[in-house]
Formats: sequence, C-alpha cells, structure tokens
Amino acid sequence: MGIVLKQSFNNILTTYLGFAVGALNVLFLYPNFLVPEHYGLITFLLSASTLVWPLMGFGAPNTLIKFYTACHSDNDKNRLLTTMLVIPLIVSAILGILGVVFYQALLNYFESNQAVQNYIGLIFIISVAISYFELFYAWAKLTYKSVFGNFMKEVFHRVGVTFLLLGVYFDYIGLEGFIYALTGIYILRMFILMVYAFKLLPPKLDFRLPDNFSRVAKYSFLILIAGSISTALLDLDKVMIEHYLPIEQVSVYAIAVYVASVIAVPSRAMKQIAMPITAMFLNKNKKQELAKLYKQTSVSLLLVSGLIFTLIITNVEQLYELIPDEYQIETGIIIFLCGIKLYENFLGNCNSILFNSDYYRLVLMIGVGVVILAIIFNIVFIPRLGMWGAAIATFSTFFAFFSVKLFLVYQKFHMHPFTSKTLPITGLIIVSCLVFYFWSFDIYPFLSIAIKGILTTVLYAITAFKLNLSEELTQFLQQRKK
Repeated sequence: MGIVLKQSFNNILTTYLGFAVGALNVLFLYPNFLVPEHYGLITFLLSASTLVWPLMGFGAPNTLIKFYTACHSDNDKNRLLTTMLVIPLIVSAILGILGVVFYQALLNYFESNQAVQNYIGLIFIISVAISYFELFYAWAKLTYKSVFGNFMKEVFHRVGVTFLLLGVYFDYIGLEGFIYALTGIYILRMFILMVYAFKLLPPKLDFRLPDNFSRVAKYSFLILIAGSISTALLDLDKVMIEHYLPIEQVSVYAIAVYVASVIAVPSRAMKQIAMPITAMFLNKNKKQELAKLYKQTSVSLLLVSGLIFTLIITNVEQLYELIPDEYQIETGIIIFLCGIKLYENFLGNCNSILFNSDYYRLVLMIGVGVVILAIIFNIVFIPRLGMWGAAIATFSTFFAFFSVKLFLVYQKFHMHPFTSKTLPITGLIIVSCLVFYFWSFDIYPFLSIAIKGILTTVLYAITAFKLNLSEELTQFLQQRKK
C-alpha cells in the first residue's frame, strides 16, 4: 500500500492542479469569453470524442496492463507490446473508412445543428489521439510510473485551453481557430507521452502474434465493450441533451457535471497505480493482499472524497453566484451528481478487481444492459424534465451499475469494502454537510467560500485524525512530516 499511497498522493496533487486549471476554464473563462452556443459546441465535440475513442483503442490499454505481468519471457512481452501498438491503428483505419462512406448520413443526423457539421472530422482525429495517449499511459504504468502520465492527462491540455481562451479574449483567434488548436493540443499530448513511455520501456518490435493471442483478442474486445459502456455512461447525457434541448444547455449541464467530477479525483488518482498492483495480486493469486487493498482503498477514498463532497455541497450556492446567470442550475441537480460520485469512491479498487479477473465478461453483459437503461431513461426524462431528467437518469443508472459491481465482488471473491471505519466516516460526512450548509456570510462569494472551506476542512481533518478513521492516511501523513 506504500507505493499506492505515495503515487496516489502525487497523482492527487497533479490531478487537483489540473482540476483547478479546469475550474478556471469551465467556471470563469469559457462562460465569460464564449457565448453559450459556442461553449456548448466545444463541450459536445469533446464529449462525442470521448464516446468514440474506446472504439479506436479496442481495449488495448487495459489489455496491456492485464497480460504484461503474466508474460513469462521477454519475447512474449515484446509481442504483446507490438500487438497493442498495431491494434488501435488498424481499428482507427477501419472506422475512418466507414466514416468516409457514411459521411453524408452523419451530416444528415446533425442537420439541425450546422455548427457541429463543420467539425465532424475533428471528432475522429481527437478520438485517435486520446486512444493512443491512453495506450502510452498504460505502457508507462507497466513500470509503476504514473505521475508524469497523470500530469499530461489532467494538467497539460487544460493549461493549453487556458491560453487558447485568452487568445480568444484578446482576438488573436476565433472560434474556428480555437477548435483546430484544441485538436492540436490533444495530438501534441499524445506524442509527448509516447516519447516518455518509450524512454521508460523501449519498444522492441516483434510482429509475431503472442502465443495467447486468442485470449488477448477476446479480452480486448470485451474491454472495448467495457470502455464504451463507461464512456457512454459518462457522456451520454450531454450528447442527448444536445439532441433534445438547445445546444447552449449542454454547457450549463457540463458545468454542473464538472463541479461534481471533482469528487472523483482521488479515485482517478489512486486507480493509476492501484490497477497494475491489483492485476499483479490477481495473477499471483494473492487473495489476502487483494482483500486488504480493497478495504484500504475504499476507506481512504471515502474519507478524502467525503471532504470534497462536503466542501462542494456547502459552498455550491456561493460558487454559482460567481457564474453568469445564463449558466445557473438548481442545487438539487448538483447534489444528485455529487452523490453518485461519492458512491463511486466508496467502491475503492472494485473496478480493477473485476476487469482484471475472469468475471469481466459478466460485468460487461450487465453493463450493456445498464447503457440500454441509461438511453431509455434519457429519452424518457430529458424531454419531460430537462436537465433534471438528465440528472435523474445519470444517478439511477450509475447507482444500479455500482451496486451490481459491489455485489459481484462480494459473491465471486468473498470480499467487501466495509470496515469498522465506514459508518463513522459516513456519519462525519452527513454531519459536516448539515452543520456547514446553513452557515452563510454576507460577503463576496469568493471570500465566503474561502472562509467556510477553511473552517470545514480544519474541523473535518481534526475529527478524522482524532478518530483515526484511516490508519493508512494517518501513517502516510505522519511520514510526510518527518
């Protein structure tokens, strides 16, 4: 757990740096420098790219992590690495050809939104860049090096967006220049991480197929479905809002989603290093170590994300006072979206256990059903309830999916994340929200957020430390002081 906490701590710092820059972009620069229609267009293009890239990657990043530690020789490793490099290229070429063949059909689908029609090709380019970026990130994680890749994943492109938005503000570039330059940032990010990954683990190309290629291919295909499921659940609501509501509503909902997504940062940071370690425990049949890691990650993530949840819920009204009126949204929607992110953190490394085990097929079948359910919920609720409908659909589908994963790990591995600390941490989160939500200061919103945030953090941290709610975090922080 030492290497997990150490790299997770570094990843949390870089991830929150990225989210801080992202918050500057999403909450202040985008809303003030672009009109809602243009902001909605950019949000839609990136969400559509996020939906498409798992098809390009064809499960290669996860497949590489799962099978690399199971290779018995350098030749096997070289064949696996080469195969993973080639697969996204082949799949992207096939999808590119299909895109050319059915280009007119795509134009017809976006007939009501000509702004999207002008940039359909960029969705494909960004998707390819993201798919190879994720592959090179997985490549780097094979050496248990995740911090620089996490920096590139969370910070690099957001800083680039900040400069592009400033360019828009000072009339150096227009909307079209912004979109093309943004595409260039994703491509540049991919090449930088490629150089870094190849430096850590130089490729030795061997175009012979791995001996276990049939198993690798089957797993890649199923992980493709898994990736599509995950990204569909994350971005389906924004894409369907574009279909049923005016495109500017995409930007309004995107801000709410971004605020809630801050809660998921600890989980994202820990996953980068916990995933290869989980795969190693499974490959070597170290069940006791895996069970211990499961509980430790759950407790640590629940405690840390609980503080973030409290800070958001107790300051959300003051936060929205800083945003232009056209981007306002009901507080209840924020609470719905934040609640499901908190539940996700409670699962710890549950996803890593399932997708690196032999039970991933079962998860995928359930996931397909959940995506279908999400589509139905969005179709039913968005036209009737607007963005409330999108929030309800998102909460319902994620809650169902997470609960099923929790049950599967318990049933198949006889493990669960609950400890004697789970209930006290949950109580601390609830009490903190109730106490600090009704505190208000009749001052400038930013100062109110700062004062309330400091008070909340100090009291939350002192309580957690005194009650020793996470032994691993307490020990880690004590070591950092030495």
